[in-house]
This record gives sequence, C-alpha cells and structure tokens, in this order.
Amino acid sequence: MAIPSLQDGIDKAGSPIKLLWKPGAAPWTPEVVEREYAGWRQEQAAWHEGVALLNLSHHMFDMWIEGPDATRLLADHGVNNFENFALGQAKQYVPVTKDGNIVTDGILAREAENKYLLSGIPAAQHWVQYHAEKGGYDVAFATDASSAFRQGGGDPKLFRYQIQGPLAKDVVERAFGGPLPETKFFHSAPVALDGRHFRALRHGMAGQAGFEFIGPWEHAAYVHEAFLKAGEPFGLVQVGALAYTTPSVESGWIPSPVPGIYSDPGLREYREQLALFGIEGQRPLNGSYFSEDIEDYYASPYELGYGKMISFRHDFLGRDALVKAKEAVRRTKVTLVFDADDVRELIGRGQDPGFVLTYARHRVENVNGLVGMTMQTASIDPVGTVLSLTLIDTAYAEPGTEVWVVWGEHPGPGTDPEADLGLPRVRATVRPAPFNQHARTLYRRNA
Repeated sequence: MAIPSLQDGIDKAGSPIKLLWKPGAAPWTPEVVEREYAGWRQEQAAWHEGVALLNLSHHMFDMWIEGPDATRLLADHGVNNFENFALGQAKQYVPVTKDGNIVTDGILAREAENKYLLSGIPAAQHWVQYHAEKGGYDVAFATDASSAFRQGGGDPKLFRYQIQGPLAKDVVERAFGGPLPETKFFHSAPVALDGRHFRALRHGMAGQAGFEFIGPWEHAAYVHEAFLKAGEPFGLVQVGALAYTTPSVESGWIPSPVPGIYSDPGLREYREQLALFGIEGQRPLNGSYFSEDIEDYYASPYELGYGKMISFRHDFLGRDALVKAKEAVRRTKVTLVFDADDVRELIGRGQDPGFVLTYARHRVENVNGLVGMTMQTASIDPVGTVLSLTLIDTAYAEPGTEVWVVWGEHPGPGTDPEADLGLPRVRATVRPAPFNQHARTLYRRNA
C-alpha cells in the first residue's frame, strides 16, 4: 500500500487549509526530556540569572550533505552568502521558493570542505534533498530523524547540550579545567573531556552568553554527568520541555513559519514526494486568525527579520522575487507584551494562568481592524507576563503602539473569517524583536 503524500492529503481534504486547520491543537514540546525539572519558572530564571543545561539531543532532525556539489547545491537554494563560510562555522540557513516565501530555516554547519550538517525542523532538509535529486547534483545524504520519528527507535547519532546564562562561562571552565579556545559567535572549536572528543559551538539564547556542545552519542552520558557535576557549585538547573520552548520568544526567532509550498502548481511534484504524516502535513494551524487562503500564512525572509542574511552576490532560487520584495515589505516582526492584568483576568479567568504556550495564529487588532497575527506566544516569568512574537503591519510596528490580541479559537472552514465570535481581547504593547536588549544589541552585533 502506497504511503499517502502531502498532495494526497490536500486533495482529500479539499484545500491546504482544510488539511492543516486544527482548532485547539496542543503545542509542540521537545520529545523524551522531562516536561519540568525544577519547575518552568525556576528553569526560565536560570538562564536569565544563573546557568541552565538544556538537552537538544532528541528533537533535532539532522541531515549530512556531502559531495563535490554540496556548496553549490546549498547556495543555489539558500539566500545566504557562502563566500566566507569557514570550516567549523554555522549559519542560519534560509531557503525560499521561487516566489520568495520561506520554506523554513535550519542550522547549517560546515564540517569539511565538501560536507555540511543541516539541523532543525526537517522541512528545509526535504527541500534541499528534493532539488539535489531533481537537479542532478553530485552529493550524498545521510539522515538521523528526531527520536519521536526515528524508525526502529534507538539512540541519536549525536548529543547536543547547551549551557546558557550569565554563569555559563564559569561552569564550562570548571568542567574543562580552564577556558575554551577563543571562538567567534556561531563558530565552533574542538574540545575534549577525559579523552572524549566533540565540538563546542559559541552560542546563546534569550540574549545570554552560552555554548552548545555536539558530539558522538557514545559520549553523551559521560558529558552530561560531567556538566551536572561542574554546575553544582553554581546552582545549575536542568531545563525541561516546557521552558525549553520559550527563549525563542525573547530572542526573536520564529520557530515554525508555514512553508510556502502548498499552493504553487509547479510544486505539485514536490508535494507528491512529501509524506502526509510529516512536518509539512501535520504541523497544525489554529487560533483566532483564520483565512481560507494558505498564502495569507506565508512569510518572506524580510518579514521574519532575515533581510541581513540575504546575499544578492549569487544566483539562487527565489532571488528575483526577493529583489522585488525588498522595497515592499508589508509586515514587521515585533514582540507584543501582554497586559498582565488582562492575562490574569481573560486568559487565567481570574487566576494566574500558569504556563502559557501556543503557536496559534491569533488576530492582532486596533481600532482600524486586523493589523497582524501572532506566531508564538509564551509565559516569560522573569518579565512577569506573556510575550508574543508577532508579524504586524509595518505602519503599526513602532514600539509603544497599543493593540489587542483576540484570544481564542476560530472554528475554521464554514465560518466567516471576520465573524465576531465574542472572543476576549487582551491588551498588548508593541516592543522590538528581539525583546531582550542584550540580544537586540551586543548579541546580534557580535555575530
């Protein structure tokens, strides 16, 4: 029996929206790791005020790309500049469709002259592999799915541990017996613990300094225990699945934009090769914002804040569309700070709502009507309220602008997208994205 494709699912449902629309869908959280260790509030506080240990080993999808055409393939299908891509360096890789809409982003690390590792949500990997095979590029692929989707179970090929927060450097130096090699942001250096060799990537989250350590799974348990012991004097806190999802809201990274692949007739063959029960067919849409047109959910790299990553010094799929889009960016990425009283009264129904997390697209309005939609919303305890990464019409993106967020679920197809459903409206104020001042200034400038 043939495995159903994404196109099969769209055809059966009647439209991409009818396939993806799932009111009340539970938000994704990382697989395998505990939901909470010390409690989500304490875990968030750890990377703001102390030091936190995060386990990224199980929810990342990895794809190795190797061969004489590896660089050409990635450059042909990504907006990034590949001219000075050093060995050991990583970049946020941004592939787009011919219309200039993002597919999704991923972390691309250069491991050797003709070998790269692309990690993250697998939509980017699917896109790159499809075009490699269709275009006859001389490359080979090896993949390792996330633990939730790894066929036959088993362990990951790699461990990934992050140490983050103001005390991260102290913990790392205690673990390794001294400072790590001086490394630029998003560059890595080889390191070792008691003869176990792996890499240290200069990293950071929510504006705080930190490191990501990546190495063979056979060393995972030893390295993890070594970090726990080194962190004891500094009050190191392990971060669970709930808190792990939230730093992106502060650092300004939108984790799962809708891939711009569902409506172009020219991509039918691509959709026919994608599994229905993969990320492209199963990542739900929901919230108070609703449109029958899937293209209303697409986003350009400019809207997501990736404009500085776009290099027009090379030709790539979608280049012409992005040249035109550069002068007509309709929406801006901002942070919405929810009114704390409204959060308690309207979201918590008179009480502390506890942990709030949603990737729902909620309507953002002012007196003129619809002006934007949320992309990810979460409780940020050190801030004392809920924050939301949002795409808003550029005219209303000025910090200090007051708006409302319509909180609730539109039922979807069959109901007018503009219907007044009597949903509560939470007051919110526009702030920059990244929200964290350090992330917005020093952290970005040092990249």
